[in-house]
Amino acid sequence: MAKNFKLLQAKMSPEAHARAEAKADKMIREMALDELRAARDLTQDLLAKRLRVRQSAVSKLERRTDMYVSTLHNVIKAMGGSLEIRAVFPEGNVRINQFSRLSHLPSTRLRNLIRLKKA
Repeated sequence: MAKNFKLLQAKMSPEAHARAEAKADKMIREMALDELRAARDLTQDLLAKRLRVRQSAVSKLERRTDMYVSTLHNVIKAMGGSLEIRAVFPEGNVRINQFSRLSHLPSTRLRNLIRLKKA
């Protein structure tokens, strides 16, 4: 029999609750592209329409481990966000700003990049 989550949560020790919160926070901060799309309540089809590509192209993008920064930028922009790239060092983080010019690329550039990757 299923139990109410709030009742289970109320029975948790403060330490267990803190561990669960930390794990949930990490899961929210770190997502694969397909998980991010789903968390934003977008289907592959809707994202494909926003990018002016086929749904199959979105599926392929989500499975890739390597892609152009401009492609990722356009995907994130189509989801309603903006892409920031940071270098992480022990001394602190540095935002890499040379990619800010990507916002001026036309959406046809994404389609061309997808075609090039297929070849």
